[in-house]
Amino acid sequence: MKKPLLILVVDDDDDNQVLAVQILKLLDYACISASDGYMALELSHRYHPDLILLDIAMPDLSGLEVVHRLKTNLVTASIPVIALTAMAMVGDRELALAAGFDEYLAKPYSVEQLETTIQQTLASFSSPVVERC
Repeated sequence: MKKPLLILVVDDDDDNQVLAVQILKLLDYACISASDGYMALELSHRYHPDLILLDIAMPDLSGLEVVHRLKTNLVTASIPVIALTAMAMVGDRELALAAGFDEYLAKPYSVEQLETTIQQTLASFSSPVVERC
């Protein structure tokens, strides 16, 4: 039996965090969660999850700062990070991607949107890069 992929859910809102974890469990993912950026960094180093769902607007250490620290650290730089956020204004997606997020999903989202975004992001990280000579 194949081991389920591990996803770290980071959200300071308990309801949003619990909802995401429950959906991911229904989709057969293993989950760990953090309620702040500092805990997210610690769990990322300790467990090296297959993917991180990260809220942007969090107190103390924003998701933008967390993704910057993850992507500039050799231990965690290869972990795909999806912004899962209520920031859904024009330009927010571009801001998140420019900050280092690999994908962006605005709240509220459907189960299908979450599943598709996760699958596409994981597929883009597992595909070999072919360089042309």
